[in-house]
Amino acid sequence: VQLQASGGGLVQAGASLRLSCVASGRTSVVYGMGWFRQAPGKEREFVATISWSGYGTFIGDSMKGRVTISGDNSGFTYDTTLQMNNLKPEDSAVYYCAAYIRKIVATRTDEYDFWGRGTLVTVSS
Repeated sequence: VQLQASGGGLVQAGASLRLSCVASGRTSVVYGMGWFRQAPGKEREFVATISWSGYGTFIGDSMKGRVTISGDNSGFTYDTTLQMNNLKPEDSAVYYCAAYIRKIVATRTDEYDFWGRGTLVTVSS
C-alpha cells in the first residue's frame, strides 16, 4: 500500500487548511487511515483516524474541536481528508498520513502498517 499526502503549506494563524491522502495498491487490506504530526524535536503525535471496521472516526486531544476527518474506501483507491480550522503556530509540523490493517481504532504509531512521506504545515503568527 502506498500513501500520498498533499495539501500542506504556509498559512496565517486562524486560517483553515485541508490535507488529503490517497492510498493505492493493495488497499483491500486497509481497515482504517489516520493522521499524525511531528514538530521538530518532538515525538510523532496522533491527530485523527477514520476506521472502516465499524468504529467511525476518532479525534485526538491535540487538535480536538478544530479538526474533522473524513474518508472513502469504496473504490480501488482509498482516501482520507483532514480539515483543520483555526490553526495556531503550535500546529506547525510535518503531517503524516498512515493506514492500518486491523479492525481497531488505531491511535498509536505502532498500530499503523503503512506510512506516507508527510506534508509540511507552517502556521505563522
